[in-house]
Amino acid sequence: MSGARSERQNANSLAAASAAGIKPKLVYPVPGSAVAASDQPTEAVSQRPAPASAPGAAANRSDAIRMNTADIRFLVIEDQDFQRALLVHMLAGLGAKHISEAVDGYAALDIWKKRQIDVIITDLDLPRMDGMEFIRHIGEEGLPVAMILTTVHDRSLLASVGAMAEAYGISVLGTIAKPVTIQKLEALLDLYQPPASKDVSSSLLLPAEDFAEALAGRQFEPLFQPKVDVATGMVKGAEALARWFHPQHGMLGPHAFISALETDQRIDELTWMIFEKAAAACRDWRAAGLDWTVSVNLSLATIINVGLADRIGDIVQAVGLQPRNVILEVTETVAVSDMVRALENLARLRIKGFGLSIDDYGKGYSSMQQLSRIPFTELKIDQTFVMKAIENESCRVILESSLDIARKLGIKAVAEGVETHAQWELLKTLRCDLAQGFYFAKPMSAEAIVEWAAKWTADR
Repeated sequence: MSGARSERQNANSLAAASAAGIKPKLVYPVPGSAVAASDQPTEAVSQRPAPASAPGAAANRSDAIRMNTADIRFLVIEDQDFQRALLVHMLAGLGAKHISEAVDGYAALDIWKKRQIDVIITDLDLPRMDGMEFIRHIGEEGLPVAMILTTVHDRSLLASVGAMAEAYGISVLGTIAKPVTIQKLEALLDLYQPPASKDVSSSLLLPAEDFAEALAGRQFEPLFQPKVDVATGMVKGAEALARWFHPQHGMLGPHAFISALETDQRIDELTWMIFEKAAAACRDWRAAGLDWTVSVNLSLATIINVGLADRIGDIVQAVGLQPRNVILEVTETVAVSDMVRALENLARLRIKGFGLSIDDYGKGYSSMQQLSRIPFTELKIDQTFVMKAIENESCRVILESSLDIARKLGIKAVAEGVETHAQWELLKTLRCDLAQGFYFAKPMSAEAIVEWAAKWTADR
């Protein structure tokens, strides 16, 4: 990296530090020291102790968040001494106590092999081994790690490298265009989740007998995630998400059973079980005075069944619902697998008054074509574009375009995967209709969502 560019970066970083209320007490590595020698990394805590009181955003963090940050093991990779020192100081100000440093990819790999690392913060412009090559080496290891990417290059490059890292199975918390600020860093660190907290359903290898018993014993249950009106904050409905309450393993997510049931050609049984239970839950909500809809996902095996529309109509009528109270979600893949039967069934369902939603919009290659063929009433924007819209310009453009298409077609738009207040505020600005995600609530039982909605409404 040229000296002129380094000076510009340092000047920008000084301005960022000043804006964040930080006056770094920097301790630079002397020539020949462990940090200065790129193949001999060192622990940074002893060199740069955390300040007694960090002003600005860091000072407002709760003790719980500070404790969480204190448990995280960081690796900062940056070849510019000042930039690296500033990053380490910001982390210390946010409560970090385990910070390793490296000046290039080789030094970082040496640390990676010797120490357990949870979060890597890396520049892409590095000497000897650049950030892309380093990411490749980390990805090929296959070990769980989260990463934050920084660079002076444009956001589209950051987004591309971020996609590459995710393809390797690395959890990318986000990307930051330099200069890095403590506010940007804090926002991304708040997204970090230890690997142990993730769903482990996919690692279970269950015998075929378990699946047969689960279907016979109706062990599958719908949990419900609320759909919230973006403008008013009012709860408008919920999506039913299948879960398996296994007698030995407890609650299991879809990774534990969807593929197996599809392989055994029994996914249709699961679909009907969840639909029946979801319809009954919606009936109870409406009987309690809640003007909610329920959304249920349809599988391929279900949607190409010639008796689909009549069976759904019979179930809804039997529980005392109206077709307009039910939204049937269809993924693009399902819709194109057997187009003739799918079009017949979906058209018949619309005639009966059911809502139709195209799920994961934008994820596939022919979403727009499906919108022109199928009479959808709702467009659910894939969570990738929603979650990354703030930091990724391309994702924001796709999000805005999807919302514009929905408005021009006269159908509702639902943003999936909302996890932060900032994302919700962006959706308000963009005039999105509905949203769902962990920012509001995780999936819960039919009874629990009623209690949650009462508290959510009272707190607003």
